[in-house]
Amino acid sequence: MAGERHTLTVQKRELLGSSESRRLRKQGLIPGVLYGREEPVAIAIPERLLRGALTTRGGLNAVLDVVVEGGKRHSSVLKEFQQDPVRGHITHVDLQEVRLDQPIHATVPLTLHGEPAGVKEGGVLAQGVNELNVEALPMEVPEHIEADVSELQIGDTLRLSAITPPAGVTLLDDLEETVLATVTAPIREEDLEPAEEGAEGAEGTAEGDEPAGEGESGDAASGDDGEPGTVEG
Repeated sequence: MAGERHTLTVQKRELLGSSESRRLRKQGLIPGVLYGREEPVAIAIPERLLRGALTTRGGLNAVLDVVVEGGKRHSSVLKEFQQDPVRGHITHVDLQEVRLDQPIHATVPLTLHGEPAGVKEGGVLAQGVNELNVEALPMEVPEHIEADVSELQIGDTLRLSAITPPAGVTLLDDLEETVLATVTAPIREEDLEPAEEGAEGAEGTAEGDEPAGEGESGDAASGDDGEPGTVEG
């Protein structure tokens, strides 16, 4: 389970706008908004603290106890974030206040474990999805969900309906339509040769038929005695 809480002591932002956000980032602060049960509050979070909270086992689903300038704690989760397209660091965050006794929707990573029997015979394992949508209490959102693929043979497909989620966690994706993994037979060079030879044969037949087609066309334009036909005026 995620089950991790981190305290974030943040500042309240009085000034808004792009220039003010750039100034905050230069000071090592990440601009953001805390959406609570009352009015949204513009905040600035120390980048070091935010990075530390989101890179623990709880990851992006960790519960964040946000304290705004010495005020009360707001149990929150990461709602959305923006990243610099070049450097990759977080440039803005939206936090959502939650009640710890009410379930929330979250996205968690899917982890495959085990070596499929079909792979041992030369098959190829392909993962269908990387994340799953779940519903759980904020402190019970799992770090990830595992799927055992060790029994998959060549041609087998593992669907979401085949796994059992942790206690207290509800899977929200379609159980039958969501494919977690498949094992397919490898494509060998010799499998492609007959198709190539067939294609070449088809081309040879077409070339061989072309002169005959021309001869038929010529006969149709000639008279019975082989001389060009004439039209009487």
